[in-house]
Amino acid sequence: MGAFLQGNELLLILAVLLLILGPTKLPQLARGLGQAMREFKKASQGLYDEETINQVKTLQASQAVQPVKQTQATQPASGSADIDINMVKQLAAKLGVQSEGKSDADLVKEVLAKAKEKGLI
Repeated sequence: MGAFLQGNELLLILAVLLLILGPTKLPQLARGLGQAMREFKKASQGLYDEETINQVKTLQASQAVQPVKQTQATQPASGSADIDINMVKQLAAKLGVQSEGKSDADLVKEVLAKAKEKGLI
């Protein structure tokens, strides 16, 4: 037995898809399939590089050890840490956490929660 789809069968399937979907939908379908395959490959390879894991571990360690730096007139939530908010925002972007419209303390909590959920910490 040979391969499942060979030249003629593949051309026939592509021609039927072109007739059904039309010339505008076919590239969108291919793009979506490519993105889905890329996401699956990322997930199967562990998704996060070593640098991201080290940044999350540094963030967790600094939260556990260092006191809060007051930047506002109000007292921040206890247990927060003196951390670089730019690093937190970079981690949020890598982890897929929205940082818009959130306080720094809320953002740190969400990044840590997402990192724990992904098994990074």
